[in-house]
Amino acid sequence: MSEQPRRPRKPGKPYRRPQKDPVRILAFEALRAVDERDAYANLVLPPLLRKAREKEGPEKFDARDAALATELVYGTLRRQGTYDAIIADCVDRPLREVDPPVLDVLSLGVHQLLGTRIPSHAAVSASVELARVVLGDGRAKFVNAVLRKVARDDLDGWLERVAPSYDEDPEDHLAVVHSHPRWVVSALWDALGGGRTGIEELLAADNERPEVTLVARPGRATPDELLGEEAAVPGRWSPYAVRLSEGGEPGAVEAVREGRAGVQDEGSQLVALALANAPLDGPDRRWLDGCAGPGGKAALLGALAAERGAFLLASEKQPHRAGLVARALDGNPGRYQVIAADGTRPAWRPESFDRVLVDVPCTGLGALRRRPEARWRRRPEDLDGFAPLQRGLLRSALEAVRVGGVVAYATCSPHLAETRAVVADVLKQHPGTELLDARPLLPGVPDLGEGPDVQLWPHLHGTDAMYLALVRRTS
Repeated sequence: MSEQPRRPRKPGKPYRRPQKDPVRILAFEALRAVDERDAYANLVLPPLLRKAREKEGPEKFDARDAALATELVYGTLRRQGTYDAIIADCVDRPLREVDPPVLDVLSLGVHQLLGTRIPSHAAVSASVELARVVLGDGRAKFVNAVLRKVARDDLDGWLERVAPSYDEDPEDHLAVVHSHPRWVVSALWDALGGGRTGIEELLAADNERPEVTLVARPGRATPDELLGEEAAVPGRWSPYAVRLSEGGEPGAVEAVREGRAGVQDEGSQLVALALANAPLDGPDRRWLDGCAGPGGKAALLGALAAERGAFLLASEKQPHRAGLVARALDGNPGRYQVIAADGTRPAWRPESFDRVLVDVPCTGLGALRRRPEARWRRRPEDLDGFAPLQRGLLRSALEAVRVGGVVAYATCSPHLAETRAVVADVLKQHPGTELLDARPLLPGVPDLGEGPDVQLWPHLHGTDAMYLALVRRTS
């Protein structure tokens, strides 16, 4: 059979291979991992960055490339709700019918157009090239068409178009403008109280890149040692805190590499310090961290206990997280023990401890700056799942502490169902208890409310939204 003659190529531009951009490909891969595997960006991004440096070499993938990739990932995740509303206005189908990989490329493009200083033509061009590489030429045309519509206006103009007015629907307006699910806006507003200004400042703070804060573990490192590092400035509230200004890399700090210092939000440091400094009736020899993973608070408590000759028991239910606690405490000069145990089924005798911390599992709504994807992953019904565990852990802590001892109930969520409601419910069942005023134990920290418990806020204190209640057992 004779061969068919090859058809001549139609006249026009010759085919051009798409240009591979390692920065944007990395950002796309990170977003896909977050979406497909329910991964967290702060866990996915570092290995991807290392892989890119190894593959491309430091000359082709430098610190500026890493910074841009990081901004593209976190910026896109933080503003996802806003960008979804804008993209929905530019496509002819419901957003749920747009393939997730296509939506990720679009969201990255919209962030470059509306959330960075990248010129519009460059943002569109780079996004279309990314689409050609990861999606194919056909869907790249769709990406090009949508992004050209988005490029016709700036962020403020788009928000005027896609967000309902504040007077018509305050919560939905704030949800679109500040990129939070409506139920989260409502919950944060209830916990914060007050009018429009406070909630807008809080939601805006959730979308800011958080500072990296270090803790100098007492007896092992000093703040002065950490302040000798480049880009280091003193903490605001904790005497052991040092902040790294933008560009500071904790892995480059010798004390961090050696475990003598660690990365720890200042709010978490304040919780541990408040428990350590709470007044006791009687001896001060045995401390318990009943939910110790991954070990930041346990390491600080262990160092503080060592200064007083006290013993710390750090308990964590998940064995792999107990391993993280052991590593955090490794090298501590004092006496401590790490065990894998369920805090609701104590592995210790009742009334064995003078001070007890339970930093309970929660929705994590207080750390949305650090884990922006959590706001889209959590649902209101998650609160019902955490409620029995939170109450059970606080009850166990009150049984573990001796009469005259103190329990600290802490959680990285300001949701009232995870904070005051838990404490109130449990204390009703334990009449031999009293709430201590925690505010004097956070000296110098302003805006702590009416007490006796404490709620920290990103927009007021520059910390995660940590909650703390201190309870003394009286009988």
